[in-house]
Amino acid sequence: MISLLDSSRVQRLLCLGAHCDDIEIGAGGTVLKLAAANPQLQVRWVVFGAQDEKRREEARRGANLFLAAVQQKQVELLDFRDAFMRYDGVRLKEQFERLKGQFNPDLILTHHDDDRHQDHRFVNELTWNTWRDHTILEYEIFKYDGDLGRPNVFVPITEEIAGKKVAHLFDAFASQSSKQWFTPDVFLGLMRLRGVECNSPTMFAEAFHARKLTL
Repeated sequence: MISLLDSSRVQRLLCLGAHCDDIEIGAGGTVLKLAAANPQLQVRWVVFGAQDEKRREEARRGANLFLAAVQQKQVELLDFRDAFMRYDGVRLKEQFERLKGQFNPDLILTHHDDDRHQDHRFVNELTWNTWRDHTILEYEIFKYDGDLGRPNVFVPITEEIAGKKVAHLFDAFASQSSKQWFTPDVFLGLMRLRGVECNSPTMFAEAFHARKLTL
C-alpha cells in the first residue's frame, strides 16, 4: 500500500483526550513514531478530565513517557468531571477557543465521533467546531460498548514501538492494572489486527478515522 502522508512534515502536533489515558491508548504508538521522525516536533497535549489527583499524576507520567523525545512540549491537565463534560459545555468550549488562539497545529489527534462514551464524542464535536481547516485524525479506544468501527487511516509502527507503547501504559497507569481489559495482549492484539488490515510491513499499526483529507 502506498503512503500518501509524510509524517516528517508534521511539525506541530495537538493531542486531545477526554480522560487521563485516552491519548496514550488511542494514539501512543503514532506519537512515538512522530517524535522519532521529527527532532523539532512541537506538541501540545491536553487532557480535559484530570480532576482526580491520583489520575492526574498518572496522566502527567504518561505524557512524560510518550513525549520523552520531544523537546518542545506543553502538557495541560484540566479539571473537568468524568461523564459530565457536556453539562459543563460552555466552560469546555472556552478552553477549546483558548487553545485555538495559542497553537496552530499541522495535525490534531482526537476522539472518534462514533465513540460510545459521551465525553469522547463531545471532545470530538468541539474539535471539529473549533478547527475548521486542519488535518484531524480520530483515534479509537476499545471498550465494553463494542464501538470499534472501520477506520480508514493506518499508521504502521514497528514491533519495538508497539512494545514501548504497552510498557509505557503499564508504567504510567497502575490504577488500571486490576481491570480485565488492561492487559498487554489486548493492546498488542488490536495493533496487530490493524497491522493486518493495512498490510503493515512491520506487522503492527494504529488506526484512525479521517472525515476529510486534502492531498
